[in-house]
Amino acid sequence: MRIPDYAGSMLRGAFGHALRQLACMTKQRDCDGCALIASCPFPAIFAPVPPTAHTLQKFSDIPVPYIIEPPEWGASQLAEGATFSFHMVLVGRAMQELPLIILAWRRTLARGVGPGDGTAQLVRVVHCGHASETEIHSPESGAIDPHPQEINVPPAGAAPERVSLEFSTPLRLQHNGHALAPHKLDARTLLMALVRRCSLLSEFHTNTPLVSDFSFLRQACAAVHDEKQLVWRDWTRYSGRQQQKMALGGVIGQWHLSGNLEPFLPFLELGQWLHVGKEAAFGLGKYRLAAGTS
Repeated sequence: MRIPDYAGSMLRGAFGHALRQLACMTKQRDCDGCALIASCPFPAIFAPVPPTAHTLQKFSDIPVPYIIEPPEWGASQLAEGATFSFHMVLVGRAMQELPLIILAWRRTLARGVGPGDGTAQLVRVVHCGHASETEIHSPESGAIDPHPQEINVPPAGAAPERVSLEFSTPLRLQHNGHALAPHKLDARTLLMALVRRCSLLSEFHTNTPLVSDFSFLRQACAAVHDEKQLVWRDWTRYSGRQQQKMALGGVIGQWHLSGNLEPFLPFLELGQWLHVGKEAAFGLGKYRLAAGTS
């Protein structure tokens, strides 16, 4: 199996193809106009239908309820017998489709992924918590063991005065369709992008909006200061849907925030799982949070 520099897009495309084959009953070319679109798990997971009206804005698409986290950056070639591991985060109602999602991954890997269609066999599924990992499924057992399905965020009043975000995959925060370079990024842009993503995922996939007052949070950004050690990382991928190469570079490195962080701490914690910025579904905008880092 040949792994490109960044495998997130490769895995997402292969997974979506297998999921559609398993879930689609009508075998239409696309989901538009399908009589089963409201009940089919494929659009609910991979291409959710945006609402016709929304108080925040008009949506052409909405955040999908999954995030694929590929292996660390760097091309590799896996020989027979090697192990290939990656993570997948599921949000809200998508967790109910875990049996179908596991089956889709088994089919994806058996059919082949990456340049040359290298094949693999799914050997186990592990639940990864903050500090523990527990196997919950293997093909031999067939069952999926009970496991936690919630993330605990710190209570109010527990916010440190300073935190650091270490971005390991390109962060793409955009303005007018263009990704912002390091010198054009500021704390407000980051924090409000994170607040918006967390709230929309919760609203669309759990029916529970996280934010009732965006204006308060926008004003609270004024009390947050930042220092950045960010660099640009170029990356391109080929889009089969658009039949062209797409430039999807972004910034990586450390971003330090200080000041009154209490209103934003839940979102900063959730963002470690949900990522932030464009193309988060296949793993961009991934960071780890550390408190009090100089």
